[in-house]
Amino acid sequence: MAFPDTLSLAGKVAIITGSSRETGIGAGIAFALARNGARVTINHVADASASRAAGVAQQILDEGGDAAVIQADVTTVEGARKLVDGTLAAFGVDHVDIVVNNAAAGTPHSALQATRTSLDAIFSSIVYAPLFVLQAAIPHMPRGGRVINIGSIASKLGMAPVAVYGSAKAALDALTYSMAMELGRQHGVTVNTVAPGPVATGALPKEQAEKIDSMLVPMTRAEMRVGTTADIADAVLLLVSEKSRWITGQVVSVSGGITGG
Repeated sequence: MAFPDTLSLAGKVAIITGSSRETGIGAGIAFALARNGARVTINHVADASASRAAGVAQQILDEGGDAAVIQADVTTVEGARKLVDGTLAAFGVDHVDIVVNNAAAGTPHSALQATRTSLDAIFSSIVYAPLFVLQAAIPHMPRGGRVINIGSIASKLGMAPVAVYGSAKAALDALTYSMAMELGRQHGVTVNTVAPGPVATGALPKEQAEKIDSMLVPMTRAEMRVGTTADIADAVLLLVSEKSRWITGQVVSVSGGITGG
């Protein structure tokens, strides 16, 4: 059986949720997939992030790629459908080949600080949204499709300051493993989680980011540094390519070795 000896994504259509911040992991993934031939949907939820989403898409267009911007709240069934239907319409296609569930909301905090509102914000974006997006996307995904959930090493480390966030990411890990069989056997789609360690994105306040970095960077094995969005994006690129056709149901730590899986 012969398979393409390439990482090319030419002809593929990809949706990356939560990809409007130009310095963020979602945008980094969008850039990497677009540079390798995929048509990508940039997703944002709020009016306030519209200009940034447009900027991410414009950078892809300037580099010769193809991108669309769709505002949709993927924590709702209606928003997930809007995202998928909008992608099909924007590119004039009947299929979605790649879904990257990257969107995450809420402020990390300890368990004793949790409120119903804060719990809903974190779990709805990290656990509910991937399910809603896949429910909308799977009817349009051909065999060989790829789903990447963006997890976190927090799901493995048991870090008290981010107990709720880590718990939500752990739930996502469990969903990845369970959905891999359902989607693989029934639809021929692989499902994996990429779990970053600390990454320089500007998403957290400087003081909070420095505190996390000071705890985690000494645990790295590859180099003593935080990760970059390109580090994460390149791992996603490999997992959505034909080269990773026999990898599914896995949580891949992309953290410089802070965790082993």
